[in-house]
Amino acid sequence: MANVTEIFGSSVFNDTVMHERLPKATYKSLKKTIDLGLTLDESVADVVASVMKDWAIEKGATHFTHWFHPMTGITAEKHDAFISPTADGKVILEFSGKELIKGEPDASSFPSGGLRATYEARGYTAWDCTSPAFVKDGTLYIPTAFCSYTGEILDKKTPLLRSMEALNKQALRILKVLGNTSATRVTTTVGPEQEYFLVDRELFKQRKDLIFTGRTLFGVKPPKGQELEDHYFGNIKERVSAYMKDLDTELWKLGISAKTEHNEVAPAQHELAPIFNTSNVATDHNQLTMELMQKVALRHGLACLLHEKPFAGVNGSGKHNNWSMSTNDGQNLLEPGSTPHDNVQFLIFLTAVVRAVDEYQDLLRLSVATAGNDHRLGANEAPPAIVSIFLGDQLTDIINQLENGKAKGKIYNNILETGVASLPKLPKDTTDRNRTSPFAFTGNKFEFRMLGSSASIAGANFVLNTIVAEILQKFADQLETADDLNAAIATLLSETVKNHKRIIFNGNGYSEEWVVEAESRGLLNMKSTVECIPTFINDKNVAVFVRHGVLSKSEIESRYEILLENYVKTINIEALTMINMAKTEILPAAFRFSKELSDTINSVKATGMSVEVSAQSSVLKELSPVLSSFASNLTALKKTLEKANAETGSALKQAEAFSKTVIPAMESLRTDADKLEAILPRDMYPFPTYADLLFNV
Repeated sequence: MANVTEIFGSSVFNDTVMHERLPKATYKSLKKTIDLGLTLDESVADVVASVMKDWAIEKGATHFTHWFHPMTGITAEKHDAFISPTADGKVILEFSGKELIKGEPDASSFPSGGLRATYEARGYTAWDCTSPAFVKDGTLYIPTAFCSYTGEILDKKTPLLRSMEALNKQALRILKVLGNTSATRVTTTVGPEQEYFLVDRELFKQRKDLIFTGRTLFGVKPPKGQELEDHYFGNIKERVSAYMKDLDTELWKLGISAKTEHNEVAPAQHELAPIFNTSNVATDHNQLTMELMQKVALRHGLACLLHEKPFAGVNGSGKHNNWSMSTNDGQNLLEPGSTPHDNVQFLIFLTAVVRAVDEYQDLLRLSVATAGNDHRLGANEAPPAIVSIFLGDQLTDIINQLENGKAKGKIYNNILETGVASLPKLPKDTTDRNRTSPFAFTGNKFEFRMLGSSASIAGANFVLNTIVAEILQKFADQLETADDLNAAIATLLSETVKNHKRIIFNGNGYSEEWVVEAESRGLLNMKSTVECIPTFINDKNVAVFVRHGVLSKSEIESRYEILLENYVKTINIEALTMINMAKTEILPAAFRFSKELSDTINSVKATGMSVEVSAQSSVLKELSPVLSSFASNLTALKKTLEKANAETGSALKQAEAFSKTVIPAMESLRTDADKLEAILPRDMYPFPTYADLLFNV
């Protein structure tokens, strides 16, 4: 492997490259835009474009692309060569400031939720200079935002950037009230932990469900799953280790700080965790990470599965979103310090997050709602569908003190002794970790654990940024006009805790008791995506996005439609795949085995010999009713799907039809299919089983 310090960021047009190559005045102007959020000086663009092109060509690039995040959930790109024809029939390599700043993809071919008609094709991409350009596969990639001809945004990046600006504005107001004059910018940071499965590529190719939907639609849990708890942090297999090392190298070239990797709980499941970065850069990096995970897997004869629930009966995959707020003068605003009870700045930002999560728990739940994640949330392996906050013993104690007035002390750290003289004494944290919590404080950040593994982190983070900005605005409005600031802060903290402590829960989020208690507290328990989506267009939620300039009313309505359409399309594809596999693979296999059993029984009886055939008859008797039920449920699923697709009401009505009728019909068909798998001989079962997939890497 090449020297890590040499390859890290070697394919990125980063600050070091800009400082070395750009004229001093150009560099300073661009840095002001990047660091302070100032408007880009257009005269700078031509200079940057020329230097960027030369650098990219040195890296082997022949093309450039405006790389953006449409509402599909994946990234999009259109590649243009640097070439420009000359009069003598040759070409020169050119790249202008205009080409750097602005692109023009077809806006009609991406989800728009009714904002654009099919014939209204013009759309624009705009350079996001706060996320560095990079070279990959011979192309210069320029991170961009994406909007329609009429100005409405059609991507996931723009609302994230807007939300970062909104939070920056309100957080600076709080800091100014508290006397901080050195901080001029507050940025949200994210470190997303990415879970995934690796399976053998040849086995993957034999399963239509994995190819078309990313998850298995049929399959019996193998005799051994994760119950021995021997895979988590276990020895990494040689083939997987080689994959991880190859992946690290590719990520490091792109400046992605892949830091930690290990086996996860389920067989064939793993995790990759990067070091945190600003929210927009972290979002770009996570999209690249998912792309490269799948691409690098091909080199190793593997398939990388990013679906939230590729296999029933074992843990699914999530993406833990470690979120915080930092100033440009070096402060983490969620750092408690050694005396958190006296840290007024920390307590204000902490309670702002608590109030935001409580008041907008519906939006946070919506931000992680997908058809895939519905299989995972609340399944005793991931956070429940109920949003709550874990603060731990020390902060909960301080919160309780605040409710009754001023916090006067803290729970002190202890020293943990192992009882072995040769082992060091360990400083013990003030609280345990709670893996069942959806939104847990973990030292100096919040870990939002509800995100699905395949999701873009942009959605959850623009929601989180916006709702925290909203509460910070209310706090600032109250404190800026206070005659006695200290008294106003004490009142603010006390009232916030009293009114919003219901969202704090440090117990077992998997327990049935918590479901009952959460209901008594008035917390929401939205178990499905279809329940969540309508909350997007609630007046309260529309108002908060509009007020902070993150989304307009029409943009919210379009995203509401896109979410419903995506849900319907996802379930429709899964149902069609089930029908195809059932009809063309499982049924024929079951018929063959039924015939084989019947022929065997008849052949033995035809000999006239007194030979026992009870074993064969017993299997046939077990098979026949299951086969009959399977065929009946297959017909029922077809009819149910046709009826759901014929729903002519609203998009919500159709989504509800898929949720309430198609999914149960799919579950019934799967139940019979899995019974058939348990009966059929292995050599007759038409595709690889869970045992094959989970234990053959």
